[in-house]
Amino acid sequence: MRELTYYVAVSLDGRIAGPGDDFSAFPVEGDHIDMILRDWRDTLPAPGLQALGLAADHTRFDAVVMGWGTYAAGLPHGVVDPYPHLDQVVATRAHADHELPDGVRATADPLAEVRRMKAQEGVGIWLCGGGLLAASLADEIDRLVLKVNPVVLGKGPALLDGSYVPRFFERSAVTAYDSGVVVAEYERSW
Repeated sequence: MRELTYYVAVSLDGRIAGPGDDFSAFPVEGDHIDMILRDWRDTLPAPGLQALGLAADHTRFDAVVMGWGTYAAGLPHGVVDPYPHLDQVVATRAHADHELPDGVRATADPLAEVRRMKAQEGVGIWLCGGGLLAASLADEIDRLVLKVNPVVLGKGPALLDGSYVPRFFERSAVTAYDSGVVVAEYERSW
């Protein structure tokens, strides 16, 4: 059975982006980037892999689930198939009729889709974002991997943007980088 891992960049105040899905405050240089390229290569979009001369290694993930906003971030740049190395699922009701390329499928029921995917054999499922989707899948999240960035944003989408329901996790690893980024890993306490 595959695990669902919410691997995401987050600010010190729990925001996964600024207003308007602005990611520009998160550092894109520093020693934490070497860790991403080495250990989390599956999470790089195809244009990034190509530009760096890298290939996905499928050591972490073979599938990704993302909300429409996360998927649509690449559309203005002509990126319609961001992770062709992964089984891609876009959770959307409003854009369910949007034409998607082969290898990218839409679902109006992300909870049922994630449960179906978790029951299949495979490496792992990456929950890519956003906060509303993460909240709807909160009971299915097995692992949190938070790239905590040394910035306070004040506004923007929350890590989980949902109802108050405490869910408990146990810390499994914490790594601090000279860039100021701290990667905190947690496993679900069932």
